[in-house]
Amino acid sequence: MNDAPYGTEKAYNALRLANQLAKEHETVEVRIFLMADEVNCAIANQNTPNGYYNIERMFKYSINKGAKLKICGSCADARGLKNMQLIEGAEISTMAEFTNWVVESDKVLTF
Repeated sequence: MNDAPYGTEKAYNALRLANQLAKEHETVEVRIFLMADEVNCAIANQNTPNGYYNIERMFKYSINKGAKLKICGSCADARGLKNMQLIEGAEISTMAEFTNWVVESDKVLTF
């Protein structure tokens, strides 16, 4: 995922897919790697207006269903997120780990 959490629906649609996979295909392993402005999706304590989707809540559901959430460390550093509180279950990671995830995956989707 590469885009900001709000303003477009890329993160929203990616998480809709991830959460539907968790509901209908429990054996499917979901791994989410955030890059670029998408790293802002992992900031804890998001406050959105009533009736508006909340990326943090969607990620919490994914993580509770077993999804892995990693964040590009370089991207997080570039945006000043290194010392920010992240969603529980989110981890700062590296391009090396992302590369390994890609190699191990049957399918790779980008949003």
